[in-house]
Amino acid sequence: MQLYSFFNSSTSYRVRIALALKGLPFDYVPVNIRAGEQREAGYVARVNPSAAVPALVDGDFSLGQSLAIIDYLDARHPVPRLLPQDAAARARVLELSSVIACDIHPVNNMRVLRYLQDVLGVTPAQKDAWYRHWIDDGLAMVERLLQSHGHGDWCFGDAPTLADCCLVPQIANAQRMGCDTSAHERAMRVYTHAIAHPAFQAAEPRRQPDHTA
Repeated sequence: MQLYSFFNSSTSYRVRIALALKGLPFDYVPVNIRAGEQREAGYVARVNPSAAVPALVDGDFSLGQSLAIIDYLDARHPVPRLLPQDAAARARVLELSSVIACDIHPVNNMRVLRYLQDVLGVTPAQKDAWYRHWIDDGLAMVERLLQSHGHGDWCFGDAPTLADCCLVPQIANAQRMGCDTSAHERAMRVYTHAIAHPAFQAAEPRRQPDHTA
């Protein structure tokens, strides 16, 4: 398998965690999204029509979108399972994962921040305020879900799931951007527990071959 990834992309980070948890070997193919490599014609035509990272290539099958990739990996390599088989437990994992993937990440990803600054002309201070607002709003949703339904050392139980694969990169990015995440106590307990796990450590941005400052 090949993973087209950017070290600081939280969506790529999710997939790297999943691959590490499952112990699946892969070739790391760097795509510099800061330089716009994800929009190059060859990449779009050959690897990912979405013009984004991550993308997984497994033989003659290629797939974009981190949640779809992790679901595919779960179907092909179900040990350990990251999406529970029980319908209610699966729904809880997807509920929290969707808050991160659909409510928090889209309004704070690089292309949105660049549009705010380069097209709409917001100041750096306004851009930072935008980022902090949506991080705090989104993590408050996550915290309420964890307080209501979370249990165990991980988001849901005694083993990591898709929810943890999504939570850790989002908090890591928030902290990198200077956000105060301390108010989200249950989420931070899960985060602190997770980043001590070898699979989560292997997936960290600083450990990737394309890591830069």
